[in-house]
Amino acid sequence: MLSLHQLRCFLATYEHGSLTAAAEELGYAQPSVSEQIRGLEKTLGVSLFRRVGRGVVPTTVADTLRPHAERTIAAAEETRLAAQRVRRLETGTIRFGMFGVARLYAGAGLVADVLARHPGVRVELVGQNSTEVQEDLRRGRLEAAMIAIPNVTSEGMDVIPVARDELVYISSDPERLSSPVTAARLGKASLVMPDTTFRADDSVRIILRRMLHETGLNPQTRIEVEDPEIAVELVGMGLADSVIPRGAAEQLLPRLAPNAGFVSLRPRQWDYFAIVHRSGATLSPAAQLMIELATARIQAIAEPL
Repeated sequence: MLSLHQLRCFLATYEHGSLTAAAEELGYAQPSVSEQIRGLEKTLGVSLFRRVGRGVVPTTVADTLRPHAERTIAAAEETRLAAQRVRRLETGTIRFGMFGVARLYAGAGLVADVLARHPGVRVELVGQNSTEVQEDLRRGRLEAAMIAIPNVTSEGMDVIPVARDELVYISSDPERLSSPVTAARLGKASLVMPDTTFRADDSVRIILRRMLHETGLNPQTRIEVEDPEIAVELVGMGLADSVIPRGAAEQLLPRLAPNAGFVSLRPRQWDYFAIVHRSGATLSPAAQLMIELATARIQAIAEPL
């Protein structure tokens, strides 16, 4: 099989007209260069040099091959340099998994942090819900991600909790915010909930179902939507109440539902966020960077662990 090593030996021999001189330039023993030339000739099925005295003379086939060999070597070097630039995060694409609410905490700020350090890269934040993000991790489409813990299965995964955020009850009715919301009250509430596509696996709903388990009730969703922003807007219109992480409430209520407020659940409930990657994986510099910056961002809003 043709190799870059053979082509380098060929080009050095072509340039110097001597196997000995080629060996000196490349830092090899002369028999090694001769062996590489013979291997290349055997692979191509042609003669590349004729011996004349103590030197060699290229054949017409060698004349034809030379520019192709030079382009191949140059392309290989460009490939090596490109890999180095990606490793140094000078270029390339950085992909990181984040579920919906996490992007409210860290999305735009995280991208800004990355580009401030490495302006030449391209950034992709991938995922709508922790379930699909974890599936992308399992399939190797992502190296690492930040997801909510309650619906994480740890088999084959390293799960590193980094923060927790209290779940709060939001409403535009002040009477409903006069005291913490118990399981009995929550079971009778009319709610709008986001992440309808992933309702069975959504971490907030899992926590609420556990909270209501002893009452024999389930959260009553009057309205189902995908985006937490829409859910908060509907709360502001007085059409339903909702339960979302406190960090999301503090960010979204002033902008989308300024007449609404929030109160704790009783007992208090927490959503936990974790960095997740495949067990035993050697993470790239890009993945390590995203883990560092995403953790810092989310711990600035939620309670660090």
